[in-house]
Amino acid sequence: MICVGIDVAKDKHDCFILSSEGEVLADVFTIPNNMEGFGNLLQAIRSCSRPGDKIKVGLEATGHYSYNILGFLLDKGLPTFVINPLHTNLYRKSLTLRKTKTDRVDARTIAAMLLSDVDLKPYTGTSYHNEELKSLTRYRFDKVRERAKLKTAVSRLVCILFPELEKLFPNLHIASVYALLREFPGAKQVAGANLTRLKNLLHEVSRGRYGRENAVEIRNIARNSIGSFMPAKSLELKHTISLIHVLDEEIAEVEAEIDCIMDEIQSPITSIPGIGSQMGAMILAEVGDFSCFDSPDKILAYAGLSPSVHQSGQMKNCYAHMEKRGSRYLRYAIFNATRFVCNWNPIFAAYLAKKRSEGKHYNVAISHAAKKLVRLIYAMEKSGQAYRPAV
Repeated sequence: MICVGIDVAKDKHDCFILSSEGEVLADVFTIPNNMEGFGNLLQAIRSCSRPGDKIKVGLEATGHYSYNILGFLLDKGLPTFVINPLHTNLYRKSLTLRKTKTDRVDARTIAAMLLSDVDLKPYTGTSYHNEELKSLTRYRFDKVRERAKLKTAVSRLVCILFPELEKLFPNLHIASVYALLREFPGAKQVAGANLTRLKNLLHEVSRGRYGRENAVEIRNIARNSIGSFMPAKSLELKHTISLIHVLDEEIAEVEAEIDCIMDEIQSPITSIPGIGSQMGAMILAEVGDFSCFDSPDKILAYAGLSPSVHQSGQMKNCYAHMEKRGSRYLRYAIFNATRFVCNWNPIFAAYLAKKRSEGKHYNVAISHAAKKLVRLIYAMEKSGQAYRPAV
């Protein structure tokens, strides 16, 4: 067995090669992060191994820095293990009491972890190509969060410029309100608007839902509004709404790409009532290859949804809190998917009601339902069968 530890960095990678007998075959050497460096690494691995030797290559999950070398190793057919940096850090601390952390030490630590075989699973080609879906879902997540912040800014600005407007519509964040505020960003501007123009604008954008009566009411209320006339805030409001429109288009484009990938994958996860294409894609992208997990509990631990346990002697924690370690994106996706599933699936709705009747807080009850949902998803992905409700 030949174990290769690689500490990944932006411009260079530190490598260390160890035999199964603990013999150092190649002390820590540095390769540049380019094709020549990758070739030197491959040559070093081959020079240290003989035909028939098993080779294990390990590196930390360092985001985009490790993506290129990971693809190179998989293309060359080398069994590669991607290790959680937290796992590496804890393993290194278990070897010594000294506070030593360098790239050279990390490379040795990774090789030692491969040699000790501490329940590591190889990174598969499926996981590597799944990165495209992960990139899209995380990009969408960031864009949606950015849009939410802009919507909060719109609410704040309307409260300053035209506070009465919020009571005239069921929601501030609809096309009719945005179109109105882009052209008349404040009570002062609405009060001086031409009634015909105001009526036509509302009628066109709302597709006939709002007409002349609504236009008259909005203008009359604007004339008696307590809103401030602040041109700077009005300009900010117009630009914020424009940014929201841009984000809407970008999010729609990203969601279309995600839908295309989900159509190719044909995953049974979307057959569960309450899980749509976007949330299902996020769960699949963050989990990656389900064969890397021996049980649903491993997925829960990876998402940080497992309860933390602290026990010493006769003392044991009475209120086990969620660990909240691991992939925050997967934790978010599972938790929110569970909420929708509990709304649409009678079995999960009954389970949630049962936990609530036991006196559990809503979020605690949802976390219990999340465990049930993960077990269901795990079984469906393993079998490849669509969801079938119990008769």
